[in-house]
Amino acid sequence: MATLLVVTAHPEPQSFTAQWARATARHAEAAGHTVLTSDLCAQGFDPVEHPRHYAAPPEPFDALKAQAGADPLPPDVAAETGKIRAADLIVLHFPLWWFAPPAILKGWTERCLPHGHLHDTKHRFDTGHLRGKRVLFRVTTGSSAAESGPDGREGDTRLLLWPLAATFRYCGLTVLAPQIVHGVHGYHRAERKTALETRLKPLLDGPDDIATLCADRPALPFNADADFDDEGRLSPGAPSHSPFIARG
Repeated sequence: MATLLVVTAHPEPQSFTAQWARATARHAEAAGHTVLTSDLCAQGFDPVEHPRHYAAPPEPFDALKAQAGADPLPPDVAAETGKIRAADLIVLHFPLWWFAPPAILKGWTERCLPHGHLHDTKHRFDTGHLRGKRVLFRVTTGSSAAESGPDGREGDTRLLLWPLAATFRYCGLTVLAPQIVHGVHGYHRAERKTALETRLKPLLDGPDDIATLCADRPALPFNADADFDDEGRLSPGAPSHSPFIARG
């Protein structure tokens, strides 16, 4: 059995995002796994890094120096990093708002993957402190699948998720292919609302591959450290897995 951390980033407890997160936890527990949770909005997590979080912040304030020199870490961050260290699989539940994850989730990564603790200049990418752990994004969009594809007017959702995926890759985690549900918003009425609820119900009721820790879900491809030259540029002959890292 394994330990999961389920992180929710949505202010409404009855939203589909929050319901799906609770279902993830329920299905994992039913399979015998240990489940840790972080409902960021419900717990009032402060996503803004700031000198006030530290007993003796450096002057001028430098977030990386403050994090590396913190012993102990701020209490809210220490609680989150403890869960991250304990987890074998981290599952992030969030909507896409304005082509990005909610700000509270971005702030959670900025504060709760602290420099000098969960990453540093010698422990990143292939040698990251969190290698061996995996992360899965369970994401909703208001736009349709067609609008969210490579040629869609809302932009390719998978590309919009790449910066968040790269954040976890930087810390050494294996990033699983995201699970994305499109067309989830509050504008549906009458028959369309009923149709949406019917479509979403299997995700809440199961079965859910979270029970097997997503054993059959592929990982997103990232370049290995050896694929880059001494200047940090993609070497000739090395594969390109994303438009974010490609030859000009």
